[in-house]
Amino acid sequence: MTFAATILTLYPEMFPGPLGVSLAGRALERGDWSCETVQMRDFATDKHRTVDDTPAGGGAGMVLKADVLGPAIESVGEGRPILAMTPRGKPITQARIREIAQGPGVSILCGRFEGFDERIFDHYPEIEQVSLADIVLSGGETAAIAILDACIRLLPGVMGAPDSGVEESYENGLIEYPQYTRPQEWEGRTIPEVLRSGDHAKIAAWRKARSEEDTRLRRPDLWDRYSGDRDQSASDARQKK
Repeated sequence: MTFAATILTLYPEMFPGPLGVSLAGRALERGDWSCETVQMRDFATDKHRTVDDTPAGGGAGMVLKADVLGPAIESVGEGRPILAMTPRGKPITQARIREIAQGPGVSILCGRFEGFDERIFDHYPEIEQVSLADIVLSGGETAAIAILDACIRLLPGVMGAPDSGVEESYENGLIEYPQYTRPQEWEGRTIPEVLRSGDHAKIAAWRKARSEEDTRLRRPDLWDRYSGDRDQSASDARQKK
């Protein structure tokens, strides 16, 4: 089954962009996924093909019009999640990416200017308002490319080894352990001895410990969630005894 991606955008020329090269590009050539763009401006009804207007109540910038966005959204087939890229959205997670990658595809609505007329979310409650991170971009297209890349690399056969996507940051609630490769010594720094020991149990224990320590220091938000889940699992196990 082909993973179908539809992007609603004012800049269709941005796609597939970097997704047309490397692993994603080869997967696109094989037909593992497809990329369709919808030019939102085509749904404007005035002679100037206007897609935006000034904010109600005043303020800087322009807002994408609901009477243009609505027909553009209606043009997208059903059966796939619709994401709207906006800094007001919920940060997307690796768990949600994995869910999307296991489905038939995704449609992504790319914001511009000051964002969307809020009434489209009232009218289409199935739209997921999503952000990539706590940053503001000039448009949703670059965020859409990042989300599609995250999905495409999880499609069967794209990454090669089936377990390539398992021991990675966020897959188990932690960031990944540090990686090393040859040469054994560089600028007076050596690869940790445990990784050269050949003892797989010790290596696994070291990697888990480093993942936990680095997550605790670098991402306390993830660590708090991970610790809470772990404590809950331990409590559930005790209650079953």
